[in-house]
Amino acid sequence: MNAGGADIRSGHPPAAHVPVLFAEVMEGLAVKVDGTYLDGTFGRGGHARGVLRQLGPEGRLLVMDKDPDAIATAGALAEADARVVVRRGSFAQLADWPATAGGLDGVLLDLGVSSPQLDVAERGFSFGKDGPLDMRMDPETGESAAQWLAHAPEREIADVLWHHGEERQSRRIARAIVARRAQEPLLRTAQLAELIASVIPRGAGKIHPATRSFQAIRIHINRELADLEAGLDAAMARLKPGGRLAVISFHSLEDRIVKQFLAGHAKAPPANRRMPVEVAFTPRLRLVGGAQKAGEAELAANPRARSAVLRVAERLEAA
Repeated sequence: MNAGGADIRSGHPPAAHVPVLFAEVMEGLAVKVDGTYLDGTFGRGGHARGVLRQLGPEGRLLVMDKDPDAIATAGALAEADARVVVRRGSFAQLADWPATAGGLDGVLLDLGVSSPQLDVAERGFSFGKDGPLDMRMDPETGESAAQWLAHAPEREIADVLWHHGEERQSRRIARAIVARRAQEPLLRTAQLAELIASVIPRGAGKIHPATRSFQAIRIHINRELADLEAGLDAAMARLKPGGRLAVISFHSLEDRIVKQFLAGHAKAPPANRRMPVEVAFTPRLRLVGGAQKAGEAELAANPRARSAVLRVAERLEAA
């Protein structure tokens, strides 16, 4: 069924929302009309609706997201379409959802922060909009960024900024945070952004001095890299032979994990002459093309797509 909306096979997304790399994701998933697909990061639902338009009456779309606003939108979609099933939570636990037990014909993971999260100041993701220093994708679970910064040791803060943000001035920023919190609590995004900017003068580039630190803190607060590793394993456990895994990354740390995971299941490791016996390798994935990025037309319409990288792989028959 391809009722209403855009012609998905032509690569044109619904007009209401332009998801990143839409046409490339649809081609990569190669949706079967009677298949079962899981979107682990529903967001505004642009990719999910694209899959739904290609599914027939027997097809199913499983949806997950941590964000309560995204789940509310997904719930409305499920009420209007019996083929949609929704669960609030991280895609890291997708294999624990009984709805996936029968196997999946495709899994989509669109990583990072969604546009609604960035655009709403109250969520605390953007230093460009002053709001509470929260950064949680699920604002009802775990510590906020403000709570973590209030007690984390200086070395821990520096390590997070370095490992998750590749921030070269991580120690200087961590020292400034600890000194400032002794005088007043850091509760607002503008406070933190201004503090970082006072420590690191803006260089010749356009990037704001707080960019890497905000990214690093967000990744830490939401356990994004750990969830990604667990989610990739869970997807492998549930994909049927011939099923497709499509992952969109937005920075090098994510993409490195995805690239290494896919390659590790698709390509034999380099031969080790020190090993007395060659270890047999049976590939479990087939890489579908290489890394894909947004074209000029998409970048002109959506500058946030500039850092997006899509990788696709297909599950092979069990040995």
